[in-house]
Amino acid sequence: MSAINFNASKGAMQRALAFGSLIALVLVFSALSENFRTVSNMMNILQATSVIGVLAVSATVVIITGGIDLSVGTAMTFTAVTAGMLLTWAGLPIPVGVVGAILMGALTGLVSGAFITKMRIPPFIATLGMMLVLKGLSLILTGTKPIYFNDSPGFTSLASGSILGAVFPAFPLPNGVLVLFGVAAIIGWVLSRTTLGRYTYALGSNEEATRLSGVNVDAWKMKIYALAGGITGVAGVLIASRLNSAQPALGQGYELEAIAAVVIGGTSLAGGRGTILGTLIGALIMSVLTNGLRILSVAPEWQIVATGIIIIGAVYADMLRKKT
Repeated sequence: MSAINFNASKGAMQRALAFGSLIALVLVFSALSENFRTVSNMMNILQATSVIGVLAVSATVVIITGGIDLSVGTAMTFTAVTAGMLLTWAGLPIPVGVVGAILMGALTGLVSGAFITKMRIPPFIATLGMMLVLKGLSLILTGTKPIYFNDSPGFTSLASGSILGAVFPAFPLPNGVLVLFGVAAIIGWVLSRTTLGRYTYALGSNEEATRLSGVNVDAWKMKIYALAGGITGVAGVLIASRLNSAQPALGQGYELEAIAAVVIGGTSLAGGRGTILGTLIGALIMSVLTNGLRILSVAPEWQIVATGIIIIGAVYADMLRKKT
């Protein structure tokens, strides 16, 4: 029990540190630029966080098991393309396109889980291969051309509209942010209150002990990867809605930001520990940093350097946590 309490306290300290870092970043950028602290820019930050945040939630579920998913970025693109084919090419209603994209995401996650559990391919290699497969399929199916949603009125409002803005004009929170909060709340509940959640943490803490206790580890792991894939499908719908198009060449690189957000938020790459709240804080840190550097007119290549430094620092901090 004391070990559990100690790990919980370490996780709480990491989340507090991440939250303090977020506040510090906001204060620094606000002091350096008046444009940063405008309401419209804060809405832009939250809007940007909606996509990377949902991807980070997906990555959190997998990383808690002690695995990794490098395909979340291209899976997001593939599910966006799926929505484009269903809505634009097939002319189906928006709800069908949304559900189809989520189910396609769940299928890609299930396939990755099968590679890992049935073929015993390491998660890094299995999801790296899936990343390339999905990237290629997105380009092949679209002929490397974007799919636009001009014939699906109302689709863009899924992410860029504002239900709250109609009631509170001074605070036009984008719908995409509400979706992020909804996904985070649901997955947070799943991890803390359901059998799937308990097994997710158990697999990351000690997979062999979980197997010896009679749990069908392979089946549960496939369910976890399918769940993570379904969450990625939500991100695909959000980014397609934001851009009003499915861009087949988009997606690669998002997985790094998502994983960085997860680790910054206190989830251990070794598995067994992590929270959705911490991941949301990490995603906000990534969005604030990107937005602030852009407003300060920092060259894009230096923004990439900063992201790389943050990823290295986050992983190193995780290593230090495991030693204590």
